[in-house]
Amino acid sequence: MTSDYKYWENVPTRWKDNDVYGHVNNVVHYSLMDTVINEWMIRTAGFDPRNGDSIAMCVESHCQYKAEVSFPDTIRVGLRVGKLGRSSVRWEVGMVRASDETLIAEGHFVHVFVDRGTRRPTEIVDPVRSEMQKLTVA
Repeated sequence: MTSDYKYWENVPTRWKDNDVYGHVNNVVHYSLMDTVINEWMIRTAGFDPRNGDSIAMCVESHCQYKAEVSFPDTIRVGLRVGKLGRSSVRWEVGMVRASDETLIAEGHFVHVFVDRGTRRPTEIVDPVRSEMQKLTVA
């Protein structure tokens, strides 16, 4: 249900997103998930991917396609946290066509936070964890 997503961002499609079949290619959906998640972490939670002590590595991703979308549509990307662990987070993403609110895709993206130098798992620190808790659903 799209009402369960706690954060939304509108992303316009681009001419180059369409493939030979006339719809947005499936790799674009993964790129949107990655972009919206990381933008949220940087802007809202204060995560510093360039200089922080830890980095977030994607260890799993999935996308289930529900309907087509094409340029020049705008995609509304919804974000929530399905599971928040000590060093990992399962992001859940819903994508809808902005013009008619049709669900076009749902997916998930799992990040494990690791030490920048050792690449060993490390705890998700505040304020990142506190902000993630605000997006967590039961």
